[in-house]
Amino acid sequence: MSAIQERVVVESADAGARLDRWLTDQLTELDYAVSRSQVQSWVDAGMVMRAGFPVKSSEPVVAGAAYEVAVTEPESETVSPEEMDLDIAYEDDDVLVVNKPRGLVVHPGAGHWQGTLVNGLLGRGTHLSSLGGSTRPGIVHRIDKDTSGLLVVAKSDRAYHSLTEQLRVHEMERMYLAIAHGRVPHQVGLVDAPIGRDPSQRQRMAVVERGKHAVTHFRVVEWFEHYSYLSLRLETGRTHQIRVHLAYIGHPLAGDPIYGPRHTLDISGQALHASTLGFIHPVSGEKLVFEAPLPADMERLLELLRNKVVE
Repeated sequence: MSAIQERVVVESADAGARLDRWLTDQLTELDYAVSRSQVQSWVDAGMVMRAGFPVKSSEPVVAGAAYEVAVTEPESETVSPEEMDLDIAYEDDDVLVVNKPRGLVVHPGAGHWQGTLVNGLLGRGTHLSSLGGSTRPGIVHRIDKDTSGLLVVAKSDRAYHSLTEQLRVHEMERMYLAIAHGRVPHQVGLVDAPIGRDPSQRQRMAVVERGKHAVTHFRVVEWFEHYSYLSLRLETGRTHQIRVHLAYIGHPLAGDPIYGPRHTLDISGQALHASTLGFIHPVSGEKLVFEAPLPADMERLLELLRNKVVE
């Protein structure tokens, strides 16, 4: 068994929740396949700490409290290097920024031990931070398999600590471009609605009363008869946030197989692209901002909509 050190902080909306239930949800959102009973066993074994002291499964969590968890995972298949044609936007000794294509999984996991971004980075000889675990070394944040665009990877441990902290305090700049169903009625607006696990379908996220605070800003770039081309900015970074928020306001992403309608535009996955990424360099302190052009499949859809070939 291998252990990964995770640090999770309680948000005000979660205050008062039972520790084992809250921690199970947090680790699930971080893409760990864990059960509540497994979390309870880690608590009982002293593998969950707060301020250096062990905790109890039944205790209520406190807003702002940080919990250190030694997440144990079964030894997985070896993450093997693979040759892969990757679009590297920037690289130095500490960080690497990659423009991920639609269809590429970020890191190995159940059902995807090969053909991931991590496999490709190792294949090009990239040294990645050991933090994040054996299957997700250096991975600071993820974008969904069927979302394209920019993400930053930590090559050094100091970069990993800095970048994850920037994410935690919402200092990382992330802009997206998207094609959504329907004509969004306001040119500029925001969605402020908490996101958590869908109580009826645990593999989905949803707007739920006791969910995590989530804010998405949007601007309409172009209207079509039955669709809208949007620019979006994440103020927070919840799992599937843009997909959930747009579906919540009645304008799901075109091509979204989970939150969208059955009849949609012809694209393999949601029409969502991480177009802009900005962060403070963990060593130089310089603000870096990167932009990635819209992928060809989304450009094609926009041309079809402009020419009214599809409506």
